[in-house]
Amino acid sequence: MWSLDPLTVTIIFILVAGSVGAFVRGRRRDKCLKDFAGYLITMEEPSGKRVWGRLRVEATGLELVYAAKHADADGHVEGSFILYKNEFVNVQALLRFHDDLTDGQRRRREMDLKRTYHPGALQRLKRRTMNVFRTIRDSVAEVVNVLLSQAQKRSVGGGILVGQDKYVSQMKDELIASVGTSYEPLLERHIGHVVVVEMVRGNAVREYPGVLKEYTADFVELMDVNYETGEGLPAKKADVIVPRRCAAVRHLGE
Repeated sequence: MWSLDPLTVTIIFILVAGSVGAFVRGRRRDKCLKDFAGYLITMEEPSGKRVWGRLRVEATGLELVYAAKHADADGHVEGSFILYKNEFVNVQALLRFHDDLTDGQRRRREMDLKRTYHPGALQRLKRRTMNVFRTIRDSVAEVVNVLLSQAQKRSVGGGILVGQDKYVSQMKDELIASVGTSYEPLLERHIGHVVVVEMVRGNAVREYPGVLKEYTADFVELMDVNYETGEGLPAKKADVIVPRRCAAVRHLGE
């Protein structure tokens, strides 16, 4: 019977594990951040510093692309600001101010808001289906382990899997992580409703009412929020993404 030598099997597993990992990671972008991708965004840091740019989102972080390159205080020419996922602790809020939107983006946003308020049957079914997958996420690892154990016992497949535990585990971890967004029953029932978010800003706790659009394990997304543009300045209408480490949905607002 024809068989593969161990080196060839290892090479195949490296290629398969790498391909699965690249495919999954490319689609594992945070859902809240994806909603703002392509828009002109203001990123506010806990210190009060703000950075402006058009948002690009990847699984490993985000990038704010400047409208025009400029030189910093040291004379370096810069065209964008990159923030890696492990640096998200430096984000206070991501702001999509309404007066920064183009006419086309305003129409797109209004349609998005309408779908949030009045989701169609297909949208409701899609969300319920995804919530089922999120609920059973913890069972996925157990199922995969059982399937792999059975495969290793089979005379045909078992020999191939022997010695490839590292790459099998890598594929399993990537696939499990791809389920991604945590399901939160307390928040799920308020999607599309006005809620009040408490956010820690400096030494104070502020409250912001807005329409709950989406949530993930790391962020909460609100639409139609009155957000201050600076000390003593009037608030402006914005859609806001806030980290859950410094903000929490505290009240139903309607």
